[in-house]
Amino acid sequence: MGKSMVYDLIGVGIGPFNLGLAALLDTCKGIETLFFDKEEGFNWHPGMLIEQSDLQVPFIADLVTFADPTSKYSFLNYVHKQDRMYQFYFFRRFDIPRREYNLYARWVAEQLSHCHFGKEVIDVTEDEHSGENVYRVTVRDTGSGERQSYFSRHIVLGTGSVPFIPEKLKGDGNFVVHTSEYLPHAKDIKDSRSVVVVGSGQSAAEVFYELLEDQKHHDYTLTWYTRAATISQLEMAKLGQEVFSPDYVRYFHGLDYKQRKEALKRLDTVRNGVDKETLVRIYDLLYNRSVEGRDKKITIQPLTEVEEIKGNGSEMELTCLQWEKQERFTRKAEKVVLATGYKPHIPGWIWDKKEDLVWESDKEFMVDECFRLVWKEDRYHHIFVSTNLEHSHGTAATNLSLAVMRNQMIINEIAKEEIYPITKDAVFQQFMPDVEI
Repeated sequence: MGKSMVYDLIGVGIGPFNLGLAALLDTCKGIETLFFDKEEGFNWHPGMLIEQSDLQVPFIADLVTFADPTSKYSFLNYVHKQDRMYQFYFFRRFDIPRREYNLYARWVAEQLSHCHFGKEVIDVTEDEHSGENVYRVTVRDTGSGERQSYFSRHIVLGTGSVPFIPEKLKGDGNFVVHTSEYLPHAKDIKDSRSVVVVGSGQSAAEVFYELLEDQKHHDYTLTWYTRAATISQLEMAKLGQEVFSPDYVRYFHGLDYKQRKEALKRLDTVRNGVDKETLVRIYDLLYNRSVEGRDKKITIQPLTEVEEIKGNGSEMELTCLQWEKQERFTRKAEKVVLATGYKPHIPGWIWDKKEDLVWESDKEFMVDECFRLVWKEDRYHHIFVSTNLEHSHGTAATNLSLAVMRNQMIINEIAKEEIYPITKDAVFQQFMPDVEI
């Protein structure tokens, strides 16, 4: 790594989004890049790598295929290199285990010399280098604590998200666990006498199923509370899924802010919900358990909001509201697993620039069509973002398959040429009437 040279791009964070960008850039001659991540190596949601849990998108939505199916960093090439092609062929499924996706991405990361782990970006400031206005990126080695500075024309913010836990649900950390930390705590959870799972999405369903399956080996009661009116299946109709396309992202970005926020509500059925296969497995297991009588140690209750969690000796006390009937009640549990989702992780150095940026709300910065932050004064050097994008590009923008499209656009913008052509008219639907000429 050259500390005195000016790089074309520095990526902050190496999750799937920036890792895909690094993989596509690996074959781009003449573009100098670095990527930094504070973790010791790639590990995607390790707390939720539950056996039999699948990725919610097909394997073709890997790090590179939508941009370059011939890339050596494709999932199919990974399977080939692991000598698993025949097993995958006879697997006969489009979706893949989440654990396998994690191993695939780790395999890619280990081949990319411009990806550096154990390096935390602690600051990004404007600076001048050799007469050029650039960004100075300050990086701290997480082992030695040593700090070094690097210079770059452009930045790509890929810091992902962090667990979201409402303040009143934090309770005692010994008793309350977010799904992101589920696996390290699974043994303690299963050794308890009572477990409550809170949430309505895929993570909640996967944790509930895993606990339901193992319940026969333990002695805990198992409860699932969800605020949603129903435990619903993710909308997987083929035409409905076309909102996860470059065409819809372009259409969505063209709406004004209020229209975009309203559209997100209408897209809830394709954004949130549980995979059909997971719901089938849960129901089949419940049915088999009920053959000799309904299990009184299992409770599934929608329409229920957990308002507060408080410590009470060796147990937690949950204050709950059945919101349709407006009836409050309390429930005690030794362990609580929160599937309350995630929120964008926006580093402090972005907030330091708040006065220079255009914001659409207190927490939502304006992002242009090419995924660049919008400054009050135009500038040549940009900060591209892959987080906090729902308000600007829709839920599809954070889908793994469309992350590739975003990376294509970023590379083309930096190179000032179309290295990776962007697909247009990719779906059968159109979202605006044809303009007559």
